[in-house]
Amino acid sequence: MEASVILPILKKKLAFLSGGKDRRSGLILTIPLCLEQTSMDELSVTLDYLLSIPSEKCKARGFTVIVDGRKSQWNVVKTVVLMLQNVVPAEVSLVCVVKPDEFWDKKVTHFCFWKEKDRLGFEVILVSANKLTRYIEPCQLTEDFGGTLTYDHMDWLNKRLVFEKFTKESTSLLDELALINNGSDKGTQQERERSIDLNFLPSVDPETVLQTGHELLSELQQRRFNGSDGGVSWSPMDDELLAQPQVMKLLDSLREQYTRYQEVCRQRSKRTQLEEIQQKVVNWLEGPGSEQLRTQWGIGDSIRASQALQQKHEEIESQHSEWFAVYVELNQQIAALLNAGDEEDLVELKALQQQLSDVCYRQASQLEFRQNLLQAALEFHSVAQDLSQQLDGLLGMLCVDVAPADGASIQQTLKLLEEKLKSVDLGLQGLREKGQSLLDQISNQASWAYGKDVTIENKENVDHIQGVMEDMQLRKQRCEDMVDVRRLKMLQMVQLFKCEEDAAQAVEWLSELLDALLKTHIRLGDDAQETKVLLEKHRKFVDVAQSTYDYGRQLLQATVVLCQSLRCTSRSSGDTLPRLNRVWKQFTVTSEERVHRLETAVAFHSSAEKILQECPEQPEAFNEMEQFDEIEAVGKSLLDRLTVPVVYPDGSEQYFGSPSDMASAAEHIREKMKLVSLKKQQLRQPEATAPES
Repeated sequence: MEASVILPILKKKLAFLSGGKDRRSGLILTIPLCLEQTSMDELSVTLDYLLSIPSEKCKARGFTVIVDGRKSQWNVVKTVVLMLQNVVPAEVSLVCVVKPDEFWDKKVTHFCFWKEKDRLGFEVILVSANKLTRYIEPCQLTEDFGGTLTYDHMDWLNKRLVFEKFTKESTSLLDELALINNGSDKGTQQERERSIDLNFLPSVDPETVLQTGHELLSELQQRRFNGSDGGVSWSPMDDELLAQPQVMKLLDSLREQYTRYQEVCRQRSKRTQLEEIQQKVVNWLEGPGSEQLRTQWGIGDSIRASQALQQKHEEIESQHSEWFAVYVELNQQIAALLNAGDEEDLVELKALQQQLSDVCYRQASQLEFRQNLLQAALEFHSVAQDLSQQLDGLLGMLCVDVAPADGASIQQTLKLLEEKLKSVDLGLQGLREKGQSLLDQISNQASWAYGKDVTIENKENVDHIQGVMEDMQLRKQRCEDMVDVRRLKMLQMVQLFKCEEDAAQAVEWLSELLDALLKTHIRLGDDAQETKVLLEKHRKFVDVAQSTYDYGRQLLQATVVLCQSLRCTSRSSGDTLPRLNRVWKQFTVTSEERVHRLETAVAFHSSAEKILQECPEQPEAFNEMEQFDEIEAVGKSLLDRLTVPVVYPDGSEQYFGSPSDMASAAEHIREKMKLVSLKKQQLRQPEATAPES
């Protein structure tokens, strides 16, 4: 049954499949009853048509029938429900009768569907519209029942008409094309030609039918995935109803038969053309094409030369590509003829195809080999050029005389030199790898490649590659020798700067010792013992200064030796040596003055303490008054010396400590001299009283 036959009945929308499904994945069949009297015959026809659409698998899941009786009478509803028993008893699993809010209550009591379940074969429930969602999800209900599923009956009907028309036309067209194609595959050549002449034009245009099918499939897919008019997606013609599988299957079959039909029509005219084109391709590839490759053997002696050869090769490849494109198309056409040819034609076609393939693949392999060889040569020359530039930069750096300002700059220059040498080592290693790879490719060339002996050309290329690598190795070796010399010189210069810096530091240390001697070595001691301790400490202090001076002299002597080795004049040794000698002389004079003062203080304290410790009951020990005079003379001499500055050889003067420091030291000496004077007076009194007695 076709929709076009019962189109007026289907337009009445007596029943429809909205595309919704119940919780068991069964389809929902809706019967919207209206106020007008419903024709049971038309409803039966509609149901028969709708139930013929789903697949057997889909029918096996059962239907849920919604009988909308809100606008109808009870007896009509009952009749429809009973009619379902005869129309679709096996497929119906549940019938939902949507009742009005206040109408059937008393009448329903006289007819209970649930008691008739065994006789009907399905369950019937009475439910209000707002409670229908207890049995069916809202998204599977149309808007008439408060759901969200969109359904347009006229749109569905139009698509159904298009689908049935397409199905009818495509089925008829497939039969015609199959008859034509099968007739061309059987019988003699004359029979095939006669079959083609008689059935050359199908009854309908295949392109038009294919276009209609594609538009229908596109519409079905769009509505399936995108929804209708921007609303919720609905698909009454999906894979469980009609939709894509049937259309796609018909389209696939139609395309297949139409393609065969087109090939059958083209076979006769193509055969002669293929043979002519094949002969042209083979003649060109074996003639001018091979001759072009025979003349291209060099790899160039520089980047520019290799690039020029690559450009020339690209031009050759471009010419070959045009013929290769012809070969690809020609091979496809021969393959099509092989699929459709007679047994008598297969041997000839295969021989034709094999000859063409052998020539093209051999030529393509030679082109690819030549391209890879030129690319490897370009990479080799690029690495060689980079290495040459690195060697030039390193040589230029080595040719410039080193005149750094300090040791840090020499260290930085030396580090840069080592980095450049390491970069050269890596570059030479990369050059060897590229060169060996290129030599391997050249050695793999076969003398039969272009039908000539290539020994001479290969020898020239090999000699060039080996010559470049040997030249770079020699240049690198020369640079390494120069780097060794420069490294030694720079290390000596670092040592020279270090010696000069340390010598200057020794002068600073000696100056600091001199300054400490003048400013902090002031005390002369309160007694002989303390003064001796100070004298001993001073001697050790002098030893430290002596070691510092000797260290500075040794460093300066080392700078002289390094300067002689480097054949240069020291920048600072001429100034440092006089400074070192001047400071040392000043320190020596100051130290001697300090020793003299300490030794005088030791003599003064020792003599004074000896007199002051003698007992007064032994006057015989002081018979000689010269001792007191000597102590006073030493004390006065020491006091006088404290007021005298240290005079250096250059005439400059320096005082020990500050005037207050010297005054403090002198005051202590004066106090001890007073004690000695008092002791002297005490000893004189007994001598004065003795004559009187």
